Amino acid sequence: MKTDFDIYQDTEEYRDHIATVDEHGKRLWIYPKKPSGRFYQWRNYLSWVLLAVLFGMPFIKVNGEPLLLFNVLERRFILFGIEFMPQDFHLFVLAMLTLIVFIILFTVIYGRIFCGWICPQTIFMEMVFRKIEYWIEGDANAQRKLAAAPWTTEKILKKGAKQALFFAFSVLIANTFLAYIIGIDEVVKIISEPVSQHFKGFLGMVGFSFIFFFVFARLREQVCIAICPYGRLQGVLLDKNSIAIMYDWIRGEPRGKLKKAGSAAKVTSNPLTGIQSEVKQATLATADPNCADDSVSITEMAAGAAPRMGDCIDCKLCIHVCPTGIDIRNGTQLECINCTACIDACDEVMDKIGKPRGLIRYDSYNGVAESRNRIFTPRVIAYTGVLLALIALNIYLLGTRTPVEAVILRTPGMLYQETPEGHIRNLYNYQVINKALDKIDLKFKVKADGAELEMVGEAVSVTKGKMAKGAFFIDIPKEKLESRKNTIFIEVYNGKERIDKVKTNFLGPIKY
Repeated sequence: MKTDFDIYQDTEEYRDHIATVDEHGKRLWIYPKKPSGRFYQWRNYLSWVLLAVLFGMPFIKVNGEPLLLFNVLERRFILFGIEFMPQDFHLFVLAMLTLIVFIILFTVIYGRIFCGWICPQTIFMEMVFRKIEYWIEGDANAQRKLAAAPWTTEKILKKGAKQALFFAFSVLIANTFLAYIIGIDEVVKIISEPVSQHFKGFLGMVGFSFIFFFVFARLREQVCIAICPYGRLQGVLLDKNSIAIMYDWIRGEPRGKLKKAGSAAKVTSNPLTGIQSEVKQATLATADPNCADDSVSITEMAAGAAPRMGDCIDCKLCIHVCPTGIDIRNGTQLECINCTACIDACDEVMDKIGKPRGLIRYDSYNGVAESRNRIFTPRVIAYTGVLLALIALNIYLLGTRTPVEAVILRTPGMLYQETPEGHIRNLYNYQVINKALDKIDLKFKVKADGAELEMVGEAVSVTKGKMAKGAFFIDIPKEKLESRKNTIFIEVYNGKERIDKVKTNFLGPIKY
């Protein structure tokens, strides 16, 4: 028999394992009860908007190009109509660093709210695949019964229909994500034209489809619990001032179910503080009459009952609706995705027993323990300063980014030449990358006293997203050179418009 000391020592025992694995390491399937309430409704509205944006974005084009494209295979990236070449990789790295700092700052202040409201994994799982499951198999109890039942015609039809719809949506998701990589036009070609013409693309499409199907049909909440790196970051990012879903243990404890009027029952131990007491209790009704196995008793203090009871009646609805199977009353846990299902379930119970809402709510540890929230801590201020500096640097680099990038260098391994006219000649190689202009008719001019430029070959035109290579000679009178290494400037023109200016060196004879 456990003593009070043993119970106190076990208050953190729940952190030694996860709710989806038993003591033998076997997977425990989660059957969350269908949520309802104001937060769930708001999440529904936001999900429809985000899904519309996700599926509609590949069809939006700017000047004939996709609005967003992340073509890793061809090293071609387009963000909101602006094309980025491999030469702009430093901008991509800086943007990723800025995003990481933003995520850190956002998590430090608001916890894992992104996971519950915006993350594609959560939106697809809870707002698409889970709803299909509820529609075909029913709520949590019906799903359990169906899973335990023998394989009858009804079970085969229900399971088959569910998996077929799961795979159909997985194909749709796979094609959409593929459109962000290779473009919607290429996806349409893969779908409409013979497989033999796009065999690699077809294999990629099938592979993505099965990956998404496996994620949403089998992995499910394991992605958030064990795979997603962002969830693991919470352990080092959250502090006592971070906003997360919190159970108000001060108001809720000691918790306990109440039996019939006049009877006595023991209060459940508070896992946070180990509080125990004996009170007289009275019963009303179940919190959810539609859920047979919830066995919920609603609290009503009997007249003249002794010490104060907490508002938590230990109905466990917050556990039944949780998609990751945790008990939020144990405190902040890495498995919590801030989906608010427990808030809605608890608020519904509080309404029924005549208690104020908010026993489970968005709050910080200090907000519950000390009734105060301090958002702008030194850590938040430091992250904010770094984030603002990175944003300013991003804006500057993007604002000064030219539509054309020219690289002009002296041909390696070659010395200067001296012409019969007494001029010194250097050979240069050039590369001109057209990032944004429709077409460039290249011309070069050298800015140096007495200098002349002679192209090797014919004039070159460069279309958008392409690169031109070539060479030219530069001649400068010997007497105009001041030293062995001379700085000169070469201007790049598109017709009559100067589009770039490049600094380079001109090599001449040693001056004595």
